[in-house]
Amino acid sequence: MKEKIMHGVFAIAALTSIFAVVLICVFLFASGVPAIKEVGFLEFLGGTSWKPTASNPEFGIFPMIIGSIYVTAGAIIIGVPIGVLTAVFMAFYCPKKLYRPLKSATELLAGIPSVVYGFFGLVVIVPLLRDLFDEQGCRGQSILAASILLGLMILPTIIGVSESALRAVPQSYYEGATALGATHEEAIFRTVLPAAKSGVLAGVILGIGRAIGETMAVIMVAGNQPRMPESIFQGVRTLTGNIVMDMAYAEGLHREVLIATGVVLFVFILIINISFSILKRRDPNAG
Repeated sequence: MKEKIMHGVFAIAALTSIFAVVLICVFLFASGVPAIKEVGFLEFLGGTSWKPTASNPEFGIFPMIIGSIYVTAGAIIIGVPIGVLTAVFMAFYCPKKLYRPLKSATELLAGIPSVVYGFFGLVVIVPLLRDLFDEQGCRGQSILAASILLGLMILPTIIGVSESALRAVPQSYYEGATALGATHEEAIFRTVLPAAKSGVLAGVILGIGRAIGETMAVIMVAGNQPRMPESIFQGVRTLTGNIVMDMAYAEGLHREVLIATGVVLFVFILIINISFSILKRRDPNAG
């Protein structure tokens, strides 16, 4: 009887998670799809003008889509190499005395609130970029500032998942490589790291998901300018930032369009997860 009761409890917990996801999907698509139809699919996704309060409102979110892509791509370029190499160092090179404080520091990064990251970017990164790239017209709050800040924010996720994946590779892989004449570095980067590719990629995907969905920190350093960016030194507005900036006073069609923006964001994350699943299936080392 106890086993049956616990089986029912576990089943209810699993179904609750599934129900929550389904409920979110139904809410987003039920509220967002009609707004997309009313505005027009091409005008909504391909429009370059965002003027929701004008007499003839325009709801083009293409600048925000490009802004999100640019900021996320910059965060990947900055955060992924640093995160993966840090994980390799912690798994194979880090002295025991240094490992515990380094591990605690990376875990602490994951617990820092987004608004604190935003203040750090506003006080440190933005003035630094303004001083360094003033001749290029940089005013500090820009794509570059948001990319650097997001690159720092995704480090804990990439480091933690990548390190666990590297440690999960059987020791025989490393020993076999060194027995065949490979050096320590060759055994790690040519044998162990490729074997842990699936886990490392999972960490990267999780980091990308956080970068795309981050809002508060990006709002504080990105400039929040709904325009097509021409340089990494210009301000930009992301999809999440657009929702937060306008939701406080939005009503009617404007509010529904913001929910539709959430649908686009949801589809982006869904595409990333599906792509990861496809890559994982093709990877012979995927566990």
